[in-house]
Amino acid sequence: MSRFLAIDWGTTNRRAYLIEQGAVMATTRDDRGILAIAPGGFDAEIAALRERYSDVPIVLAGMVGSNRGWVDAGYVAAPATIEALAANVVRPIAGVAIVPGVSRAVEGRGDVMRGEEVQLLGAVAAGMVPRDSLLCQPGTHCKWAWMKHGALADFVTAMTGELFALLKTHALIGQEMTGAVVNDDAFGEGVADAGRGDLLGALFGVRAAGVLGLRAPGTATSYVSGLLIGTDVRAHVRAGETVYLLADEALGALYARAIEIVGASAARIDSHATFVAGITRIEELLG
Repeated sequence: MSRFLAIDWGTTNRRAYLIEQGAVMATTRDDRGILAIAPGGFDAEIAALRERYSDVPIVLAGMVGSNRGWVDAGYVAAPATIEALAANVVRPIAGVAIVPGVSRAVEGRGDVMRGEEVQLLGAVAAGMVPRDSLLCQPGTHCKWAWMKHGALADFVTAMTGELFALLKTHALIGQEMTGAVVNDDAFGEGVADAGRGDLLGALFGVRAAGVLGLRAPGTATSYVSGLLIGTDVRAHVRAGETVYLLADEALGALYARAIEIVGASAARIDSHATFVAGITRIEELLG
């Protein structure tokens, strides 16, 4: 293994890892996501990183390789292996490689990911999850991924977090959604009500409950979160399954509870460790 700089470069943030012999020697996070970089400014950003970390090889993943980033690195079609990612990196300048994303298109329905594939395949490469497993990455756009024989066989993106934000900010029921989400009885009630299969009706019911005094003040935010997460979980998880969660503590706890309510079990995985494992394996394959 060599010494190199790995960067998970997203839309609004980026995290850099200086990796040597498979171990993280230093890590930094800043708000220099792709939206913060002026047109034509990526070369200067790379030069600044090289000055900070010395002239080491750099492997980039995430939105930096999108059509809104530095160079469009394209997509590898699912089922995708970590070897396929390494074989299809794009090299915009000497010493820099950008990892492609992963796409799927089944029965006219398409989906894409960029950045998450490194974590998902890294989890398998490091033995953190079985080669056949279901992984979930909650967030603004929640990713559900099915691993088969160590490959990323299929995945679905759900706009769970974005829909919650839109409802709270712009919807009629937003005025009921005061305060933060709490993993309480109201959240559990929302997960349970998602089982009725009537999401749109249940959402309007939040407004009606407020008007009729059917819900205690201050509980709507948690209820709506439970309703959305419960709908998301019920669409992809079956009783008896184990779901491996790559999430922060707060959001991971919400998804874990919803998963348990539907009769499945959740196991927490460190997403930073999976990224390091995945990007290290890709760098090894690049030679």
